Amino acid sequence: MTMNADPLAALTGQEHAVKRLNTIALDPPQSIIIEGGDADSRVALSLYWAMRLNCASGSVPCGQCPACKQIVDLAFNDLLFFDGREGLIKVASVREQRGTWGQPPNGDGYRVSIFAEAQMFMTEAANALLKSLEEPRPGNVFILTAPQRERLLETLVSRSWVVTLAWPDVRENSPEITEWTTALAGFWRTGLGWFERTSAKGSVDKHLAMQVVLGMQRELREALSGSCGTPLSAGLVQMYDLKGLRRIDLALEQAQDALNTQVPVNPAMVLDWVATRMI
Repeated sequence: MTMNADPLAALTGQEHAVKRLNTIALDPPQSIIIEGGDADSRVALSLYWAMRLNCASGSVPCGQCPACKQIVDLAFNDLLFFDGREGLIKVASVREQRGTWGQPPNGDGYRVSIFAEAQMFMTEAANALLKSLEEPRPGNVFILTAPQRERLLETLVSRSWVVTLAWPDVRENSPEITEWTTALAGFWRTGLGWFERTSAKGSVDKHLAMQVVLGMQRELREALSGSCGTPLSAGLVQMYDLKGLRRIDLALEQAQDALNTQVPVNPAMVLDWVATRMI
């Protein structure tokens, strides 16, 4: 996505993430981490969030008002954009904005500070941002994007609300994730073989659990669209009617929310919960 591209159009296929942001727009958290997808889709969702908080419509971004247009052009008075795609995010650039973050926004909405590819933070820069998060000022919100939250300073993650994007363009899962999703669908069909997989010591961490959930969501999209471009998606259509596929969708959405929460969860138990929903 170029800087002047339409972030609304760039989010096709990311409706779940957009929905998550819309549900919290009336009481936005101070800090959000956007992970998953690719770098361009992460920036697109960041700009969508800035538009959602400042659009003249007061609701879903219109894309036409001055605020929306200025945000797309990175020219909005209450938008700060730090682009880690161009190299390291250095401490000086963060420190020089601390006075700005100590002030209310210029307009009636929110000042939105976006750190694109925040894994490019120098350690001192990440710590400088953390100090600002520890001293919140009304009207200032922050967005950090990264491929995975694990690549960010843990204390930044603990203070943030996480949104996970689906893969935007790839239709097939990796062999490792296909092995897991196939095993999950096999358990739904036979009731066998799943718990031995998740109970093995150290077999499931939070990152893997999220990849399995996103991988099954990908298979489900293939099934619901009728494309059935993979053996597993074709098998889901044979196993379940539309109502059953919608039940899977709901279970996966709830699992993703559980894995994204700041409250500690057992990733293996989240996957086990998904497995038992369809038995």
